[in-house]
Amino acid sequence: MTDQHIPTPDSPCADTASAGAPFDQLPLAPAVLANLRQLGYLNMTPIQAASLPIALAGHDLIAQAKTGSGKTAAFGLTLLTNLNVRFFGVQALVMCPTRELADQVAQELRRLARSVENIKILTLVGGSTMRPQMASLEHGAHIVVGTPGRIMDHLQRGSLNLDGLNTLVLDEADRMLDMGFYDDIAFIARQCPAQRQTLLFSATYPEGIGELSRRFMRQPQEVKLLERHENDKIRQRFYEVSKEERLQAVALLLNHYRPVSTLAFCNTRQQCRDLLQVLRDQGFHALALHGELEQRERDQVLVQFANRSCSVLVATDVAARGLDIAQLEAVINVDVTPDPEVYIHRIGRTGRADQDGWALSLASANQMRRVANIVQELGSEPEWHPLSELQAASDEPLVPPMATLQILGGRKEKIRPGDVLGALTSGAGFTSAQIGKITVTDMSTYVAVEQGIAHEAQRRLATGKLKGKTIKVRIMDVSGDSPPRETAPASSRRKH
Repeated sequence: MTDQHIPTPDSPCADTASAGAPFDQLPLAPAVLANLRQLGYLNMTPIQAASLPIALAGHDLIAQAKTGSGKTAAFGLTLLTNLNVRFFGVQALVMCPTRELADQVAQELRRLARSVENIKILTLVGGSTMRPQMASLEHGAHIVVGTPGRIMDHLQRGSLNLDGLNTLVLDEADRMLDMGFYDDIAFIARQCPAQRQTLLFSATYPEGIGELSRRFMRQPQEVKLLERHENDKIRQRFYEVSKEERLQAVALLLNHYRPVSTLAFCNTRQQCRDLLQVLRDQGFHALALHGELEQRERDQVLVQFANRSCSVLVATDVAARGLDIAQLEAVINVDVTPDPEVYIHRIGRTGRADQDGWALSLASANQMRRVANIVQELGSEPEWHPLSELQAASDEPLVPPMATLQILGGRKEKIRPGDVLGALTSGAGFTSAQIGKITVTDMSTYVAVEQGIAHEAQRRLATGKLKGKTIKVRIMDVSGDSPPRETAPASSRRKH
């Protein structure tokens, strides 16, 4: 994989398509350029300038770009360039995490394609009946935009044929992975011709993106927009504490800064247990991650923290190894680590992508030598603040935005994320914006929903059906109650 960074216009290695450069520098058809001018698209955004020359040259591409950066035009112009309008078969497939985004993308592609005669763009999403979509596919389409679950349904029914596909686009790939669509994406990619161009757009770069690229892309080039230096995004503060006030100080920090998600690092398992009890006694939604947990318990803890239904994850360094959580607002060093490199690794969990983060450290008088080592490693003086300045920012308790529903039934019941999303949106009437990450394991399915709808969502799922069957579903709490043992539901033990 080759990293491509946006060059400055004065750089001797600057591409001819620099950020802000006009679209007519690109090898686009005159009619397409004329349409762009009519739309008011005169100069390229940074992501367009960085990715379009690569994509138009036919290379596979991984591009980090957030929503609103102009990425739809970046892959949309490539799709249109690759299109043979005379061949009335699906030549481009765009996968999106939600039907709302799929509708937006399809609308923008139609605008970009106004200069191309007789082009048909079809949207395949859940929440609507299959029959009209199947009828539209029978009449043919050039470009399909859809959600993984519905696209997979059409492939399995034989109503969608991808034999003529030349371009596959994964839009907001990190969000699709967050929602648990990895297996669906993998299935769909396997149905596409091997000789195709694959374009992947993602706001962040979780581990799953690398997995996708290794399995389904051919020597992809990588575009990353230059970001501010990490130090600009991670605001570090140190507080001097006594041994007796250390754990209570963590609660003070949480009530003062009120981060949505916090990773609190402890040096020992015992400190993890003690801090967890202190936080729960004060009403915080907290969970712990340490070496004594069974794999099943560890997985459930990570699911709840990653989907933002747990405010604080208390962990040791060993337990948190390899942990990559998006949207982590704060890291608290409950104890100063003796290793400066460990400190840098800890605080680097926050302030990812285009987000800011807090790195808050508690140090006792006998740990100042450790602090000095960290300062030497960082090359900058720490910012010290007194505990006395910490004031609760609100009288309301710190409550996570999401709650986790556990559905008894998973892969062995052939449950897919799209099934759950469909049951909650088209079936129960919630919007996809109210639904968060969906994680399917062998025996259970976990879905994050907004706190305000948790009880109603649980009730509607329990009284409705999923894949034609009644299911058991509960709201997981983070009060310390042991989760029930995952056992296969009765239906999975019967022969089908």
